[in-house]
Amino acid sequence: MNSIDFAKIVLFIVVLVAATPLLGRYMTRVFEGRIRWLSPLERIIYRSSGIAAQDDQSWLDYLWALLAFNGIGLVLVVAVLMGQGVLPLNPQHLPRVSWHLAFNTAVSYVTNTNWQSYGGESTLSYLSQMFALTVQNFVSPATGICVLLALIRGLSRRSADGVGHFTVDLTRATLYLLLPLSIIFALVLVWQGVPQNFSAYTDVHTLEGAKQIIAQGPVASQEAIKMLGTNGGGFFNANSAHPFENPTPLTDMLEMWAILLIPAALVYTYGEMVGDRRQGWALYAAMGVLFIGGLAIALWAQWQPNPLLSHLGLNAHLGNFEGVETRFGTTESVLWATVTTDASSGSVNAMHDSLMPLAGMVPMFNMMLGELIYGGVGSGLYDMLLYVLIALFIAGLMVGRTPEYLGKKIEAREVKLLMLTLILCAVGVLGGTAVACISKAGLAGLNNAGPHGFSEMLYAFSSAVGNNGSAFAGLTANTPFYDVMLGLAMLIGRYGFIVPMLAVAGSLAAKKAAPATAGSFPTHGPLFVVLLIGVILIVGGLTFFPALALGPIAEHFALYSGVHF
Repeated sequence: MNSIDFAKIVLFIVVLVAATPLLGRYMTRVFEGRIRWLSPLERIIYRSSGIAAQDDQSWLDYLWALLAFNGIGLVLVVAVLMGQGVLPLNPQHLPRVSWHLAFNTAVSYVTNTNWQSYGGESTLSYLSQMFALTVQNFVSPATGICVLLALIRGLSRRSADGVGHFTVDLTRATLYLLLPLSIIFALVLVWQGVPQNFSAYTDVHTLEGAKQIIAQGPVASQEAIKMLGTNGGGFFNANSAHPFENPTPLTDMLEMWAILLIPAALVYTYGEMVGDRRQGWALYAAMGVLFIGGLAIALWAQWQPNPLLSHLGLNAHLGNFEGVETRFGTTESVLWATVTTDASSGSVNAMHDSLMPLAGMVPMFNMMLGELIYGGVGSGLYDMLLYVLIALFIAGLMVGRTPEYLGKKIEAREVKLLMLTLILCAVGVLGGTAVACISKAGLAGLNNAGPHGFSEMLYAFSSAVGNNGSAFAGLTANTPFYDVMLGLAMLIGRYGFIVPMLAVAGSLAAKKAAPATAGSFPTHGPLFVVLLIGVILIVGGLTFFPALALGPIAEHFALYSGVHF
């Protein structure tokens, strides 16, 4: 790693921090209804839905509206994928998708996971890519924002029955945030060379005389919302390592920045909406420390000489370049791997399967924590707030006081819901991996033995439950077993968080706020940031360290012993 690599990382962080308050203030005005430049279109949507902008829902009504909307989207995506063979915008005449792949893909995009058990350019038509997948790329991150807004209102409102209206929140998040940013970013990508057309694939002859098919299509539009919505599902199988999705060093940095832009700015929006920006900056600081710490570990591990090369009598200082896109190099590849798993993006510009064991462990651990280090659009912050409430509960136990946050008492009902969420996450990751390890169908998908093969399965279920979508590429996942199992894991990871957090939002909204006293624990200072980071790492470590010890940690020590699989 040289000074240029270091300068790129510093530039990336500086630009992200500088953009945070700018977009954060804009989103506050949007979600509070103070920006109305698309109000005619907004009114049409509300009128056709039979609602008004000022309508309010209880948390249970909000939840049912969310589940109904997502359920309809799931059915539509399955229908389009299974019927694409007879639908238009299919110049390559690609056949229908199998039932299990259609189920897995539909669940993946509805839950904002964007796990891909298929090669986009060889499996899906333009209609499937645009109508089925890209639409979900907008409404699934908007759904995450809706849940976050409901939780913010639960914390900021006093003795209220409602937490907002799902349709209003969804409409504003899509119209005023995701659509405008995506249009601008898509134009930038087209300027940099990303295709945007409906042409059939091009047949060419190489200099060696071989025939090659060059895939193209409406790439820029999907790429823009893929990044801004922390979706991650690529138009091409190689994702952002493909030169049509990520053609230049500039697009590489812009796409990484786009992944974290909205999640980071939402933390600032949170501080403004609860009436205390210090609360938002405290969470931002915790996220920043965890981000930089994970990045430092991954960079150190990936830049270490591979000890296996010495055991094989080769130059151990050649570096580890397998699976790294040579246009971007090792440092940018590791930075992307860290960014994409700190958010719930799942996009890649290198193959995580080829990272050194400890470098590959960092993205895996990021997902196991629930991707709360910035996280998905909306979902990352409400995952972080879950740990905030748990940290306050632990602090309350230590001093013998009922924990409070923003004047609201955290009582038994909220704590039970929070713990249920953590248990569901652990069961989804560890239970799914265990089933894969002991079943013939699960083991049949492995292309590697030993701890690395175990890491492939563990990474897959961590990615599914974390709603990330990236993968260790050595796992053959397009089978009925993995398509169904990972689909169920995605549902657990998405709605196992959404349902309890909306219940917590409703419970907190109904409570009165108590004024701060001398005994109140301040939640905007360095002490709380340290406590929060400690709770996140301890809970994550206790839950997942044994599994990590069997996978990447065991593989790390095996390399130093000269053992490979």
